[in-house]
Amino acid sequence: MKAPSKAGPKGHDWSRRSDATADVCIIVEGCYPFVPGGVSGWIDWLIRTQPDRTFSIVSLWPSPAEIPAPYAMPDNAISFHPLYLQDYGRRPRSWRLQHPPLDKVAAQLAQLMARGGVECLTRLMAELSVVSRAIPVSRLFNSEAAWEVVCQMYQGRMPYGSFLHYFWAWRALLGGLFACLEFDLPKARAYHTISTGYAGVLAARARLETGRPMLLTEHGIYTNERRIELLMADWVADTIDKGHAVDDPRHDLRDLWISAFEGFARTCYEAADEVITLYEDNQRAQLMLGAAATRSRVIANGIDLKRFAGLTPSGDDARPTMALIGRVVPIKDVKCFISTARILRERVPDLRAIVMGPLDEDPGYAGECQAMVRDLGLEGCVEFTGAVNITDYLPQVHVVVLTSLSESQPLTLLEAGAAGIPFVATNVGSCREIIEGRRDEVPALGLGGFVAPVVAPGLIADAVEKLLANHGMRRQFGETLRQRVEAYYTSEKAAGAYRDLYRAYCERPSRVPDAAE
Repeated sequence: MKAPSKAGPKGHDWSRRSDATADVCIIVEGCYPFVPGGVSGWIDWLIRTQPDRTFSIVSLWPSPAEIPAPYAMPDNAISFHPLYLQDYGRRPRSWRLQHPPLDKVAAQLAQLMARGGVECLTRLMAELSVVSRAIPVSRLFNSEAAWEVVCQMYQGRMPYGSFLHYFWAWRALLGGLFACLEFDLPKARAYHTISTGYAGVLAARARLETGRPMLLTEHGIYTNERRIELLMADWVADTIDKGHAVDDPRHDLRDLWISAFEGFARTCYEAADEVITLYEDNQRAQLMLGAAATRSRVIANGIDLKRFAGLTPSGDDARPTMALIGRVVPIKDVKCFISTARILRERVPDLRAIVMGPLDEDPGYAGECQAMVRDLGLEGCVEFTGAVNITDYLPQVHVVVLTSLSESQPLTLLEAGAAGIPFVATNVGSCREIIEGRRDEVPALGLGGFVAPVVAPGLIADAVEKLLANHGMRRQFGETLRQRVEAYYTSEKAAGAYRDLYRAYCERPSRVPDAAE
C-alpha cells in the first residue's frame, strides 16, 4: 500500500511504525495530519498535552495522494497507519468465484446501513468471518457474488430509483465499510475516535474485537454535517421526484447515504464507553441515535492563552475590518460572508473584509467565492489570505465573523475572545453559549457579541455595523469574551479532563461486550 508523501513543507516525517501496544489509538477521518487547523489542530494539541501517554494514529483518507503534512509527528506518537477507503474498490477483478451463500451477509449489510447498532455489526462481522474462511472478502467485492448482493439490497431498499446510480453509491459506501472491517488494527489499551462515520465503525469494531475501551469525542455531529453536504452536493443524482412531500416512503440516493451514516453513528454510540461532546446542546442528536445518557459527558475545548497574550484589537482610527477565519468550503458559507461585505460596504465604504483560511480543500467552491467577489466589484474590500498565522492578523481586526451552516465549538471564537475581539456568529453549535454565556455562568459576564440566523447576511451586517460604529460597545464586548474564555475555555482545563479520562480507561481490564449490550 502506497502511503501519501511524508515530506511536508518542513520535511515532516510520518513513516514511524511500531508493533508495541500504545496507550491510546486515535482514529480520525479526513483530516489529521494532512489538513491544517480545526479538528486536526485539536488532535495535535491533544497528543502533545499528554506527554506521559503513547499514541498510535489511524488516519482514514480517500486514497493515496501527494499531500504534505503540515504537522510534525509528535514524539509520543509511536506509530502512524493510513487507511485508504477508496482503495478497496480498485482491486483486480475476480468475476466467477465459488463462494458460500451470501444471503445473510446481504441482510446484515442492509440492516447496518438502514438501522445500525452493535448487534448488527457483531452479526455482520461473524458472517464475513465465515465467508472469509473460504475466500477473501476483498476478492468477492469485485465478483459476480457482489453483483448478486447489490441486486438483493437494491430490491429491498430502493427499487424506485436508478439501479445504475444505486450501484455506484453502493460500491462507494461498502468499499469504505469493508476497508474498515478488514484493516489490521494497531494494538492499544484504549481506542479513541474523533467522529462517527467510517472512523466510528472502525472504533466500534476495535471495541468488539479487542475488548478494550473505546471513546468518542465528537466535535460537530458527523451525521448532521454529512446531511448538509449531501443536500448541497451536485454529484448525488436525484432519481425520484418527490416534489414537496415530506412523507414519501420511497428512498433516493441522498436517503441512502444519510441512512448509512446514521446507521454507522448509532453503531459507534452504542459501542462507546463514553460519548464526549463539546457542549450540552450537542448531546440531543447523539441521544436520539443511541448514545446512552449515562455514558455521555461534556468536555469543552480550550486554547493556549499564552499564544494570544499581548495581542490587542485594532484601534478605533484604523480601517474598519471584519474577518472570517476558516476553510473556504461550503459548510462555512463563505458566500454569505461575501454577501454581508457587499451590504456593509454601502454603509461603511472603507470596509475591509478578510477571509483567512486555506483555499485548497474545495478548489471549485473557492473559485466560485473569488468569482463572486469580482462579480460584485468587491476586489478592494474582500481579500483571501490563504492559510496564515492568525496571530499576525488579529491585531488588524475589529470584529470576527462566522457564517457557518454547522459548527461544534469553533476554536476561532475562543481565539478571538482570547485576543479581546468581539464576535458575530450564526446560531450553530456552541456559538450562542460562548457569546452570551452558559446557563450556569456565575457571575453572568454579559454579551461578547451577537448571534444571527444562518444564511442571513442582512442581519449579520446589522450586527457587525453596530460593533464597528460603537467603539465603547466593541471594546466592552471584546473584554467580556476574553473574560469568559479565560474562565471556562483554557487548554489546561481540557487537557486535565483528558488526562483523567485516559488514566481511567487505559488501566481497565479487557472485556468483550455482549452483542445485545
